[in-house]
Amino acid sequence: MSAPIQIHASCAARGEDGVLLVGPSGSGKSDLLLRLVDAGYALVADDRVCLHAGWASAPPPLAGLLEVRGIGIVRMAWRARVGVRAVVRLVSMHERTVRLPPPPGRDTVTGLPEFFLDPARASAVARVGLILDCVVGYRQLLDEGQM
Repeated sequence: MSAPIQIHASCAARGEDGVLLVGPSGSGKSDLLLRLVDAGYALVADDRVCLHAGWASAPPPLAGLLEVRGIGIVRMAWRARVGVRAVVRLVSMHERTVRLPPPPGRDTVTGLPEFFLDPARASAVARVGLILDCVVGYRQLLDEGQM
């Protein structure tokens, strides 16, 4: 990915590590982003993300804005850019119910590890944290042959 691109996604940062939240409109990207920010993550971008050379940022007109359904668009502190480590593709629990999925594949746009997550689960924020822990090496993600 050499030329800058803009994608329909949201992005949060935990320290130096960013995670892209990807899914269709209404899938829960902004809501999960709000919960991540409430849990101590930094807002990077909501709704649109600029990607360039492994870095994510908000398009300038949207920087610091978060859409909160039922409340409106809220201006808040944001992080200018972050290195992206993983893609979390938002799906409903009914779309992907594999108890122990195969090792993560790669997102076709970014080439980053891609995970599937139901954003409506109460554990969604904790799961994003585990995903980041695994991709940066703080924890080990095992496959069935390693158990």
